[in-house]
Amino acid sequence: MEYEYKTKGVCSRQIHFDIDDNGIVHNVSFMGGCNGNLKAIGKLVEGMKAEKVIKILEGNTCGSRSTSCADQLAQALKENL
Repeated sequence: MEYEYKTKGVCSRQIHFDIDDNGIVHNVSFMGGCNGNLKAIGKLVEGMKAEKVIKILEGNTCGSRSTSCADQLAQALKENL
């Protein structure tokens, strides 16, 4: 199933991703933000279980912010599981 998540508190504005029937993450893409780093996150989590991605990325911060684009992906996955 295809999802769209509006981010909060980070440079990227939106995250698009798919979660299949087995809870596997596919096709992660970010709108805005640090292009190269966010493409890398999408490649690294491709094919992983959503629960594992959440465990790895949740709580990651960016500078003085209490969140990051990676943390926002974790929040998006939690919301849509």
